Amino acid sequence: MERTTAQASGPARPTAPHAPDAERLRRWRMVLGADSADSTGCALTGQDAAMDGALNALYGGGAGKKPGGRGSGGRSAGLGASAPSVARWLGDIRTYFPSSVVQVMQRDAIDRLGLAALLLEPEMLEAVEADVHLVGTLLSLNKAMPETTKETARAVVRKVVDDLEKRLESRTRATLTGALDRSARISRPRHRDIDWNRTIRANLTNYLPVPGPAGTGPTTDPGGAEGRGTIVPERLIGYGRASRSAKKDIVLCIDQSGSMAASVVHASVFGAVLASMRTLSTRLVVFDTAVADLTDQLDDPVDVLFGTQLGGGTDINRALAYCQSRITRPADTVVVLISDLFEGGIRNEMLKRVAAMQASGVQFVALLALSDEGAPAYDHEHAAALGALGVPAFACTPDLFPDVMAAAIEKRPLPIPDKETQQ
Repeated sequence: MERTTAQASGPARPTAPHAPDAERLRRWRMVLGADSADSTGCALTGQDAAMDGALNALYGGGAGKKPGGRGSGGRSAGLGASAPSVARWLGDIRTYFPSSVVQVMQRDAIDRLGLAALLLEPEMLEAVEADVHLVGTLLSLNKAMPETTKETARAVVRKVVDDLEKRLESRTRATLTGALDRSARISRPRHRDIDWNRTIRANLTNYLPVPGPAGTGPTTDPGGAEGRGTIVPERLIGYGRASRSAKKDIVLCIDQSGSMAASVVHASVFGAVLASMRTLSTRLVVFDTAVADLTDQLDDPVDVLFGTQLGGGTDINRALAYCQSRITRPADTVVVLISDLFEGGIRNEMLKRVAAMQASGVQFVALLALSDEGAPAYDHEHAAALGALGVPAFACTPDLFPDVMAAAIEKRPLPIPDKETQQ
């Protein structure tokens, strides 16, 4: 085999990498950390070095380093144990990374390095990037939070809640208003209440041709088209009359165990939006082994959230018993259970309650989660048992929730996003 000139003349001299190769090496160096400095031959400077330091502080393998600090050989985790140190690190990552990445790094810092306790300090809270997961962590620390921190914590929660309301309110109101209008239409309207457009569409199959003069068959127009006809309106559809009373009763029954934190946040926001609609009567119930009715706080979802107690056990049966006792118009009621279904109460009684509510005319919806993360760990046996009762259990994103509620209000099949989650 022929050798190239370079191989024949001995070892090749090292040359500077081309620009694409240099960029590839820089990226690998950022991914692999300090251990790769020799193997990649890539030295980081300027902002790259600062970004690497921030990553090094969180994802390193050793200990004892400060945010932004450099270790000798290998990455070493070290955000320190003081709020000022962590606050500086939080400021660094907000400078170097986009908001979505910052939120992931914050969650990792809390989970990997046990920094939840530092969230009890105001200066720490002022430095964080607020998101749903941070709110969940704050709520879990609520009872241990000193008074000096509570106002700052409420401000953080308020920001997240306001952002969610802006994102979700208009579409929720529009979708449910349409569903309520459709569900209110009547089938035996008085003449002035007939919705003629929908009545005609509903009776198109009842078209009858009008015969022409005796013996000539149906009349025809000059173009040879088929003769005139008429539609027999066997089914009349009328507009529902406006009413000051609520058209539907909504009961949100929310599992407040620790794994459901994001769902509690979203459900509280939706609860406030639904409560603001005069055509709905909304009740919000949260539970663990006890049950708390937070309906009187629905005008402010932040109050609702600080009224929850994340963590603890779960007694779904007790919560459903309470909800069932508050139902006065079963045929006009939608009950939404948001839970991972890990029941600590009486399983058979829970299922009997669901079956009894359905038999009375209640529309029952079971959501394994109300968040953007998809289905969490959940009790598959209980989900399958609900499915056998005709109640599919599935995870629901906040963007899909208005469509789910609209379908429940109109008593039509729910828009289940992923058949694998249907039980």
